[in-house]
Amino acid sequence: MTDTTPDRDALTIEVARGAPTEEELAALMAVVSEAYQREAAAAVVDDAAGPSAWTRTQRRLRAPLRRDIPFGRFAG
Repeated sequence: MTDTTPDRDALTIEVARGAPTEEELAALMAVVSEAYQREAAAAVVDDAAGPSAWTRTQRRLRAPLRRDIPFGRFAG
């Protein structure tokens, strides 16, 4: 069984043309990984915005039925 993790797949580079040196590939990896880390750090969801419009317009749950009161509010 092979161990493929998302981090390992992200580090795979396929050169389509040319013959880059190891230093050029290392520089490319450094630039791309730095850009990825900056983008990942900036992609934060702000949860402190309060309730959404959907939450504000939801109908409240009704109160539970009182079983101690007979039908029609009279016993007979």
